[in-house]
Amino acid sequence: MVSARPDDVVRPVLRPAVARTWLLAEALALGTASAVHAGRLIPGFAHAQARTAEAVIALVLVGAAVASWLRPAWTRWFAIRAQGFALLGTLVGLFTIAIGIGPQTVPDVAYHLVLLAALAAGLVVAVRCRAG
Repeated sequence: MVSARPDDVVRPVLRPAVARTWLLAEALALGTASAVHAGRLIPGFAHAQARTAEAVIALVLVGAAVASWLRPAWTRWFAIRAQGFALLGTLVGLFTIAIGIGPQTVPDVAYHLVLLAALAAGLVVAVRCRAG
């Protein structure tokens, strides 16, 4: 009987455009959250510190996407680091919610949990990304 070893499993390699698109989608999600916390989209959800943190993380993700477009061979490097930064920032956001400093709404908690899943999936995409 022949069985496949883990080394025999073929994992598809993703192109830089896939990682870049993922970075931009995450940046859009964070930019939207920043606008919500600025009080521009939904009244009653303004929170200055959350707005600033989300805007900074969104800019880092956009910067990584632009850098990966300029240097496609470095896409994996940019994407892993930017999403790692975003993941850390999102964990800090969840921590502030847990200890009562951050926004305490159900949508905020749900958003952070969904964002964590998206960032983790984005890291998988980034790790599988190869230029060429």
